[in-house]
Amino acid sequence: MPHAFRALYANAYVMLGLTMFFWGAHAVVARFSVGHVSPMVLTAGRWLGVAILLFAFYRPDVREGIAALKRYPRFMILMGTFGYTVFNVMMYQAAQFTTAVNMSLLQGAIPICVLLGAFLLYRTPVRGVQIIGVAITILGVVLVATNGHPERLLELQFNAGDILMIIACAFYAGYTVKLKERPAMSGPVFFAALALVAGVASIPFLIGEIIAGKAQLPTPQGWAVLAFVAVFPSFLSQIFFMRGVELIGPGRAGIFANLVPVIGAGLAVLFLGEPFGWHHAAALVLVLGGIAIAERARRV
Repeated sequence: MPHAFRALYANAYVMLGLTMFFWGAHAVVARFSVGHVSPMVLTAGRWLGVAILLFAFYRPDVREGIAALKRYPRFMILMGTFGYTVFNVMMYQAAQFTTAVNMSLLQGAIPICVLLGAFLLYRTPVRGVQIIGVAITILGVVLVATNGHPERLLELQFNAGDILMIIACAFYAGYTVKLKERPAMSGPVFFAALALVAGVASIPFLIGEIIAGKAQLPTPQGWAVLAFVAVFPSFLSQIFFMRGVELIGPGRAGIFANLVPVIGAGLAVLFLGEPFGWHHAAALVLVLGGIAIAERARRV
């Protein structure tokens, strides 16, 4: 591991915070990618970029990852295919059909799915205070997603994009929960194995898009999108997130996903010139407060 990452690698909260920042930006960039690069080209291209980065910085880990893939083929293939490729495919497809409001709101389902999945699979206890913390963070998500008017929830209409996003969130929640069963190996080795699987698994989707005549090579803006998603939401975020789950567990790590829509709104203010309303400030307080309450409940 590069020396600069060693201190960072021991702090779960910094790593999870950075991960959610990158994912918040990813949500904005995914929406921006529409018209600049097709979903399957973006999916396949991001994993090609990750492969280049892995070989550049983690070549010994890549060799170990290939060996690990041979030792645990079923687990690695399922995790890489559904946690990475299928999630990305559905997210980019969802961006073609649904609104930013709906996508932001639906991402709040991830921590709920993680808590439920951890309880069903491992009987991980869920305390009342922790449920309150989750509810508070969800309220923050709702404020952001509805621009401070929660009553607009009654007006939301679900379309194919919304359904795809719900399924994508469920897949990533399942991936998060199953990280508890990760074989004994370092995060970079495990990620290298999954990234190889994700790259291979993306090829049939790309071929299908080409056959359907819907493939679009990146425009100049599309190349910028591709570079961003390969380095930050794909390469750095996955390494950071796996390490965060390893340090504090899937339930506690999963609740940080509620920061994603808040961060996405903040980035929209900075880079798209959107106004910063009272609901953004209130949502930030609610999300951070909810995380603190849920964290305290896990420690008591």
